[in-house]
Amino acid sequence: MHFEGQGEQVIEERLRYELFDTLFSMGVGWAINSAMVILAATTFFAHGIVVDDLTVAAATLSPILGPVSSTIFAVALLFAGLSSSVTAGMVAGTITAGMFDEEYDIHDRHSSIGVAVCFVGAVAACLIVPNPFEGLIWSQALLSLQLPITVFVLIRLTSSRRVMGKYANSRPLNALLVGIGAIVTVLDIVLLTEM
Repeated sequence: MHFEGQGEQVIEERLRYELFDTLFSMGVGWAINSAMVILAATTFFAHGIVVDDLTVAAATLSPILGPVSSTIFAVALLFAGLSSSVTAGMVAGTITAGMFDEEYDIHDRHSSIGVAVCFVGAVAACLIVPNPFEGLIWSQALLSLQLPITVFVLIRLTSSRRVMGKYANSRPLNALLVGIGAIVTVLDIVLLTEM
């Protein structure tokens, strides 16, 4: 839905909601991911366990954290997979809709094609990759490697007066964002060299 024709007050209200939604979502995601990493690191490191398979992780959790830990682990993985799959599908639908100068609408043919192509590709990857643990590692590695591209494209778009008008990034904010993008890029290069 286009808001630019509804006046400055509506646009500014939507931008405030978008900022809150983004900060809240990213904050919750960060907290959950941090808790999972800290819990796993302390649990496995304290017992000197090297985890190189998801089944090993699940089996190891049971005697350490109790009988329901494997179920909680499986449900957490399932929900993480579902949320990332839905996000990927929506992104693919948005991209294909954008190629036809349309907005994302799951009922529209162009959006639906993007979503379908994304999910067919994901299913094909699941069938091709023999080891789920390695597939998980590689999917996260590839995801993090494309992150700098996304970051710098978004910085370019949100800095453009032609695209954003008076809501374009200021120079100090732009410098901060480029610095953060550079840090993310360096971390990704370090990840790539250590794989």
